[in-house]
Amino acid sequence: MPKSFFPLFSFLFVYFTIFSQNSLSLEAIWSGQFRPEYLEEIKHLKNGKEYSTLVFNNETKEITIEAYEYLDNSKHHTILSSNAINISAFSTYQFNTNESKVLLGTKIKKRYRRSSSGVYYVYDFSTKSLTLISDNAIISPVFSPDGNKIAYVFNNNLFIKNLTSGKLTQVTTDGKKNNIINGLSDWVYEEEFEIVTAFAWNSTSNQLAYFKFNESKVPEYSMMLYKNSNYPQAETFKYPKAGETNSLLSVHIYNNTTSKTTQIDLSNFESYYIPRLQWTNDSTQLCIQTLNRHQNRFSILSINTNNNKIKTLYTETDEAYIDITNNLTFLKDNSFLLTSEKEGNNHIFHYDPKGKLIQQITHGNWEVTDFYGIDDAEKRLFFQSTENTPIERQVFSINIKGTNKKQLTTSNGIHNASFNTNYSLFIDTFSNTTTPYQFSVVNTTNPKKSILLKNNEKLSTIINTYDFAPKEFISPSLNGENLNAWMLKPTNFDPLKKYPVLLFQYSGPGSQMVKNSWNSYNDLWHQLLTQKGYIVACIDGRGTGFKGRDFKKSTQLQLGKLEAQDQIDFAKYLAKQTYVDASRIGIWGWSFGGFTALNAILKGNDIFKTAISVAPVTHWKYYDTIYTERFLTTPQENVLGYNDNSPLSHADKLKGNLLLVHGSADDNVHLQNTLQMASEFTKANKQFELAIYPDKNHGIYGGNTRLHLYTKMTNFLLEHL
Repeated sequence: MPKSFFPLFSFLFVYFTIFSQNSLSLEAIWSGQFRPEYLEEIKHLKNGKEYSTLVFNNETKEITIEAYEYLDNSKHHTILSSNAINISAFSTYQFNTNESKVLLGTKIKKRYRRSSSGVYYVYDFSTKSLTLISDNAIISPVFSPDGNKIAYVFNNNLFIKNLTSGKLTQVTTDGKKNNIINGLSDWVYEEEFEIVTAFAWNSTSNQLAYFKFNESKVPEYSMMLYKNSNYPQAETFKYPKAGETNSLLSVHIYNNTTSKTTQIDLSNFESYYIPRLQWTNDSTQLCIQTLNRHQNRFSILSINTNNNKIKTLYTETDEAYIDITNNLTFLKDNSFLLTSEKEGNNHIFHYDPKGKLIQQITHGNWEVTDFYGIDDAEKRLFFQSTENTPIERQVFSINIKGTNKKQLTTSNGIHNASFNTNYSLFIDTFSNTTTPYQFSVVNTTNPKKSILLKNNEKLSTIINTYDFAPKEFISPSLNGENLNAWMLKPTNFDPLKKYPVLLFQYSGPGSQMVKNSWNSYNDLWHQLLTQKGYIVACIDGRGTGFKGRDFKKSTQLQLGKLEAQDQIDFAKYLAKQTYVDASRIGIWGWSFGGFTALNAILKGNDIFKTAISVAPVTHWKYYDTIYTERFLTTPQENVLGYNDNSPLSHADKLKGNLLLVHGSADDNVHLQNTLQMASEFTKANKQFELAIYPDKNHGIYGGNTRLHLYTKMTNFLLEHL
């Protein structure tokens, strides 16, 4: 081979390595080609050997519920097909307890963040019959444990449909929009306590417990919906802002045998908020969780429905606040497990049926991030934690005595588990910064014998055609804390050059943006920016999560102060790096991140040249009671905490370039926030750019909206950073 071939070969190799890579475009990002495949609507079947999932056939438009064997994914059968029943399509399904029936959801229409309405049917496998639950679009249909009834909400009233007789019982009659809600949470409970269905069946199906929300005295918020009509329509709903009146909440029990309803008398108990209700394994014992308005006193109450006597099972207090979770679990003997961060980190505790502590089960300077349940036969608990590192998640098991802890997943990254009925297997959803979502079956007694179900190979192939920058994790020390951060450097990074930097953050209490997981759409946009010569970096400052109670709650009563300071100090830290152009540092964020971006460019006007703030809170008096008062108490109690850290108070400090973005139909963070910010900038004669997206909510999406928004943000950065 001629000697001259080697330099020619090297040149060609470098040439094709560099120039064969695709360049990212906004059109490519928002075309859907980077959307991962998932296992849709997974249900674990009662036989413990199979799981079901929804499968949509793009060619025939047929939707099927398919059952797959965990240990041999090639073995599967169709449980139900849309072609076999008189329904054109269904997009949700739920089996009853013995899987003799299935509830099918059609014409699903989004309501708020977590709730939706739809037209529902029940298919009976034994009779091969299809029953329409209601001609109306209903909310939260739920099977009774015996499978013979469906409870649901329509027009703020609670109904029960008897599937055997066809009889429809209207449990409540006083439901009225913006006044009384039965069996369904109000806006603020849905948003902040993350509940929609506010009713529950007992195990014998003869009692239905439910919440009644009286929101008659809650102030109303109206937003205009334009919809390309001559006259905009006002959408008016109850929205309690910080310091304002909340719904009055009461607990009721409907007896399906006697058709009588009883209201539980809670007058002797502190129950300003009641974020959870659930039945124990005793069909006559109802459990509710309560909070005071400051959310720093939490109780679990047990209600005996035979005599309506109430006992306090558990009480916990905190100087700051107590988070509500779904981890409370009653065992067969009615002892219970719950998670708490009262010892400094979130861990699992075991209490006897009377609420006496048996023992703390998990220990260590790390956090239990999810509790999956308990194997009754072996008395093993299964949980997810940050034990190895706060930026990753692994799945573990441990004996109820707190011994014999085992790590069931090993690959570095984020693991989420979904267990079968007897906890012998789980479906592991895994990803990291270089691995799109992989779905595997893991045996809990021999986790090394995992079976791959799906690995997003097609997406990996697409990703490999692009020159993505690796996400580098770093841990700068700022303000006495070693903070978690990541950085993306430009393609063909040269340490002798100087680059502009864009910071991305969310910064909200208990949040986490720095983790070893697969790319979001924001990550893809950040990759595009690196290809245009930007460094993109992110840091989780004080107040974010998964580093212990004290770190998370350090921002209490001063929401926005430390969060902005850590972003400013991170920018100054980066400005000292030899490869950073200190005169070209920007920051952006959405929602709480938009709030922090505003504070950063105003309070840090000596370091930040540019900022983009999307859907920001600009003063916490404009946001809802439950979220805001959890961290700040009320505006009446904490005037300085609200005002000093509001961007509205610092509008005159603006020196750099600012883009403000909001959706006009944002029911969460109201447009009022951005308009008031614009007003303060106008008063101070400060120039800024403003983009309003008509009829778009807090997510600002739909049609070409996201493409338009990210095009605007990209152009803004190219011009101003």
